[in-house]
Amino acid sequence: MKVTQDITYIGVNDHGIDLFEGQYVVPNGMAYNSYLICDQKVAVMDTVDVRFTHEWLDNLAKATQGKTVDYLVVQHMEPDHSANIAKFMEVYPAATIVSSAKAFAMMKNFFGTDYEDRRIVVGEGDTLNLGKHTLHFVTAPMVHWPEVIVTYDDCDKVLFSADGFGKFGALDVEEDWACEARRYYIGIVGKYGAQVQSLLKKAATLDIATICPLHGPVLTENLGYYLNLYNIWSSYAIESEGILIAYTSVYGHTKHAVEMLEEKLRMFGCPKVTICDLARCDMAEAVEDAFRYGKLVLATTTYNADIFPFMKEFIHHLTERNFQNRTVALIENGSWAPLAAKTMREMLKNCKNITYADTTVSIRSALSAENFEQISSLAKELCSAYLAEKQENAVQNDLNALFNIGYGLYVVTCKDGDKDNGLIVNTVSQVTNTPNRIAVTINKENYSHHLIKQSGIMNVNCLSTEATFEIFQRFGFHSGRSVDKFRDFPVLRSANGLAFLSNCINSFMSLKVEQYVDLGTHGMFICSVTEAKVISHVETMTYTYYQNNVKPKPQTAGKKGFVCKICGYIYEGDTLPDDFVCPLCKHGAADFEPITE
Repeated sequence: MKVTQDITYIGVNDHGIDLFEGQYVVPNGMAYNSYLICDQKVAVMDTVDVRFTHEWLDNLAKATQGKTVDYLVVQHMEPDHSANIAKFMEVYPAATIVSSAKAFAMMKNFFGTDYEDRRIVVGEGDTLNLGKHTLHFVTAPMVHWPEVIVTYDDCDKVLFSADGFGKFGALDVEEDWACEARRYYIGIVGKYGAQVQSLLKKAATLDIATICPLHGPVLTENLGYYLNLYNIWSSYAIESEGILIAYTSVYGHTKHAVEMLEEKLRMFGCPKVTICDLARCDMAEAVEDAFRYGKLVLATTTYNADIFPFMKEFIHHLTERNFQNRTVALIENGSWAPLAAKTMREMLKNCKNITYADTTVSIRSALSAENFEQISSLAKELCSAYLAEKQENAVQNDLNALFNIGYGLYVVTCKDGDKDNGLIVNTVSQVTNTPNRIAVTINKENYSHHLIKQSGIMNVNCLSTEATFEIFQRFGFHSGRSVDKFRDFPVLRSANGLAFLSNCINSFMSLKVEQYVDLGTHGMFICSVTEAKVISHVETMTYTYYQNNVKPKPQTAGKKGFVCKICGYIYEGDTLPDDFVCPLCKHGAADFEPITE
């Protein structure tokens, strides 16, 4: 590949690697870049990984077209770039190595020789004339090894940037540059922000038209974009508005707190909320996002009088890379001696310019009413700027709008051995008609969810306006695990062996589960239709009709609190907990409204 008229790319792509530097997942492989400058003198810029010796030498021979190679410029001694120095010197015995003094010391460690009779030692401000092209050498210690130099070609205005401006991924795969370059930079170079800042100041004095890194694509357009990102990353500034929640959870209670906080943050106008389960996510991506966003929430459990191992590892990654200039909030969980918040603060004590949120959520095993208030307070605190800038956010996130969606009401029937079961749902919809597919969404805590996942079948009974409140009490207010919902109730059966209602419905459908979608608290069953019958032409019962004509009016006179809009249950108190579940109909706090006189 031609970079310029005189500069040719001779690097290789590696799709056999799974972990770069033994820790970074690289699903799209890696590129090991090397370049050839052909002038009166011919210079090679770096070599490649040892597994690609012959491919690289073939690329070099093809590009030189028989010309003598005069110089090998070694900018960086990591083996993925330097492994073929000895082989190169065997194949090109007349060539001279050009590199820094520290690099030659490393060569002796790697190859048993420092090429004293075939070398040129260069430092800051030194040059090498090739003819039209003069190479200017700039020292870049600790970006990210101490021997590193970068090289500027004043003829074609090319900066050979060593590991700077590199990224994960092979060159024959198209992907977003910033995402993989950020993960690469934070993971590998992140600790050395001050040194990168020094190098950027030197680069600012150069007229650069092209950047040729040792990993990733050659950069030729919009160089200001890449330089600006490197300035942000190396100064530990905030790149994007948003909040990262990094958590570990043993039995799900801490995860529940994280999910509640995420919902509140979005409601209060946070433009981006990213969640990382540290036990399962790519640790490097979690670290990348911690440096990308301005706010970080750490949520974990006390574990062996310390904190959970994945959180401990995550914080170590942050501190090793000079994490700073951020707002941090803490959520801890501990059944008898919670120490997580204190431990996390101690681990971060040497990080510069860390502002801690005033609110710390401290959970004792499971979430309490106090925790709900803490989570809400923490969300408001973290979103104070968004709420101040856009007061209309509260209106834009008015979840009462959901009640304007038209819902039908249904009894879903299933079976546990010989025992029939059923429940009330309002989340049935046709999602495609070719083929016919019906989606039914059910709360995971419902016994019917368990039965349908086991059997893969169900019946959906479409309630008509003839349905009485007794139907809702029978199928909606109790669990089929402890109550026989079909006791003293007439049963008819469809071809799949499941019950369907003999009255109060206008139709039923027998469904076979084809796909299951995990929605967190709920599961969505995507189903094919195996049988369908119209029983009557009476109008379908809607949620609105139920509210206005079927549900008894609750006796709220003289009472203060909240009333369930589904069944009329009254919760007396000044505050309704966010995770309150109606003891009668099992609907959550979203289906309660304040009692007004």
